[in-house]
Parts: sequence; C-alpha cells; structure tokens
Amino acid sequence: MNYDYDLYAIGAGSGGVRAARFAAGFGARVAIAESRYLGGTCVNVGCVPKKLLVYGAHYAEDFEQAGGFGWSADAPRFSWPTLIANKNREIERLNGIYRNLLVNSGVALHEGHARIVDPHTVQINGQRHTAEHILVATGSWPFVPEIPGREYAITSNEAFFLKDLPRRVVVVGGGYIAVEFASIFHGMGAQVTQLYRGELFLRGFDSSVREHLRDELAKKGVTLRFNSNPVRIDKLADGTLRVMLQDGTALDADCVLYATGRRAMVDGLGLENTRVGFDQSGFIETDDDYRTAEPSILALGDVINRVPLTPVALAEGMAVARQLFRPEEYRRVDYSLIPTAVFSLPNIGTVGMTQEQARAAGHELKIFESRFRPMKLTLTESQEKTLMKLVVDARTDRVLGCHMVGPEAGEIIQGLAVALKAGATKRVFDETLGIHPTAAEEFVTLRTPVA
Repeated sequence: MNYDYDLYAIGAGSGGVRAARFAAGFGARVAIAESRYLGGTCVNVGCVPKKLLVYGAHYAEDFEQAGGFGWSADAPRFSWPTLIANKNREIERLNGIYRNLLVNSGVALHEGHARIVDPHTVQINGQRHTAEHILVATGSWPFVPEIPGREYAITSNEAFFLKDLPRRVVVVGGGYIAVEFASIFHGMGAQVTQLYRGELFLRGFDSSVREHLRDELAKKGVTLRFNSNPVRIDKLADGTLRVMLQDGTALDADCVLYATGRRAMVDGLGLENTRVGFDQSGFIETDDDYRTAEPSILALGDVINRVPLTPVALAEGMAVARQLFRPEEYRRVDYSLIPTAVFSLPNIGTVGMTQEQARAAGHELKIFESRFRPMKLTLTESQEKTLMKLVVDARTDRVLGCHMVGPEAGEIIQGLAVALKAGATKRVFDETLGIHPTAAEEFVTLRTPVA
C-alpha cells in the first residue's frame, strides 16, 4: 500500500523528536504531531527548568558561605518572578531550537491533538494521514490521588509557573521529584514540610544515599515526616490550605505540591481502535524492540515506563529509527549501568548496583564508604557532609556501583559511569591518580572497606 508517511510520530518530546529526526536522516518520509509544547516534559516542565530553579535555590547557601572567604555583601534579596520570567525566556529559546531541528531535518511538524483512527491512520486538525509505522511517544503526566480537596493541590507542572513564592509549602511524595522540589522551595526561603507514606524516601536508591540525604535535609531545616499520609485538603477562609493527615494531625500551608507518581498520557489517543495493550498501571506494553501488540504501532519513552529518563528516551528514539530504516546498524538499548542524578540540595549521583541489589543478586561484597566535609566548607559555618560509596564484588574485584551525595555529584558520576561501563575493577580505581585537591579524588583514594 502507498502511505503518506513512512513514520508518523505522536509526541515531540525527547524520544519522539530523536526518532523522527534520525528516521528522516535515513531517508524516510516522517511527520510528527505535538499538541502542547516542543521538547516534551524535560524541556518544559522537567529536567531543564528544574535544574535552573535548583541553581537559583543554591545561591542562598553561596551567599551565606561567602563571608568565610572574606566577601561581605548587603543582605541579598530574592525575586521569584524574576527567576520564573528568565526561566520562561530560556524555555522559549529551547522550543525554537527543537522546531528548527525538526524542520531542518525534513520532518513535517503537525501542531494539534493527534488521534489514531486505525493501525495506519492518524487524524489531526480535521485531516487524515496514513503511515506505515506509527510511533507513540506521548510521555507521562503527574497525577494527584483521589482525596477530598485534591483540586487545591498542584503538581510539578504548575510549580514552574507559580506567580509568587509560597511562604509555607507541603511536598507530598518520596521520589526524586519530591526531594528536588523540597530542596528548591527551602533554598528560596520557604518553610518546607515533606510528607512520605513510607519509612524513608527514595525507594530503590542505596540505603546509605537515602539515609545521608535524610540527615542533610533535616540539618538544613526541611521538616521530614515519614509514615505520613494526607487524607484531605481543606481551604480556610483566609486562603490557607489545611492538610489533614491519617494520624489526625493537621498542617497549614500556602501551597501543597503532590509528587506521588505519573501516569501514561494516552487520553483521547484512539488506542482503543487498535490492538495496543497496557500494563496494570496503564502504561503501553511493548516487546524489547518497542513494538506493541499492533504490528504497525511502536511506543517508547515515559509512556512505556521502562526507565523514565530523558537520555533513555533519546537512546530508544535512535534505536527505533535504526530498527525501521537502518536495520544493519540496529542494536538494542542497554539498560544496565544507567547513571542518574537527583538535583536535591545536596545533589545525588549514582550508577550501577546499590548495596542491596548487589547482595540480592548473590554477590559477595566489599563496601568502601567515605563521609567528609568538603574543602570549600572548611572556612564556613556549614556542617554539610559529602558521601561517597563504592560497591565492589569481592570475588572479581569489579566495581558494581558508585554512589555520591554532595555538590556536583552528577558531574562527577558521569565520568565514573564510563569506567563502570568499561568494567573497571577496584584495582583500576586504586591505580588511578587523583586530582588534588578535589572531592572527586576521594573515589580513587578509598582504601579500607567498611566493616
């Protein structure tokens, strides 16, 4: 059959744009549909604006610590509206870059809500387009649980566009988005309480990392309440939001931010007109090559909930383009050893196995760990400590995991991810000379395993 396009991608986020651009580069006829904003969650309401807000929040500590180095300044003042306006301008610039990337690579950009009519047909803005392959890359969307008063809560989406900085913030959730926003609002000067229904936040991270961040956030003045679950939110006459907890206590706030999970964005997509299947959480099910139960439809990125990270979506987009239009170059994405950063204050950087995962996988372990006050803080009053940890297979000497909590953790772990990917042993770390004086050199000077 003669189709209008070889590939029709729905969703112009990281994965969709990468797949569309490279497919076009391989000579395919490609179109992409986007109903919201170019660049997806990451560029608009995710990693990029969040990192800008984290930078902004960190200045509070920088000003505080400057006195120890001889600098004196008038009491600094912070303007939330200025930061948000500058952030918005930068995001608009990035939207333009994404538009140019698509157009210059020969991809037809259709702006509007696309709906799948049948396995080879997409309808958008009243027009129908046929395609040999349809790619669903619509991402995910934050949700607030069904509790009374949920309409008074916001999610990360709205947090990036608040007109004013709230004075008292309650953050609900225990994942990386929750700890990042708790850090952001606290750094800006808000009074922050973070609630999590479990014993300790950041489930799935190494226990040393979780405990260390808990201690550092508490030291800074973030109120952490674990085993706490909101049951309702009431709005008082003066606009105050009262959060009622399961144990009968109440918290008053000006802003309640929910970061308790995300769901697949498949609303109104027309997937019921196909054989595409879903898992129990509502994410699209695919095989290892991103093919759904409908042979002509593929899906990738956050909508399949495999590893919801931007670089992963980019790798999946590249894999799909190669699989369809350059099969001789196709290779599956390797999901092992994916480095991750959490831009809490202090930052977390991690790659490889946690101590718990390594033990569960049957490895006999040697653990190397160091906690120290960074050199930059020795002339200041700050008591913040950095954590560095190596998880090593005692039999093979291979480094299985590398974990850090401290300034620039993401920047440091990125380089170590290359070493782990190359199969570095602890001996290789030991024989590598450190750059002195840096915090990073601690990773190559860890000599004595912890008991």
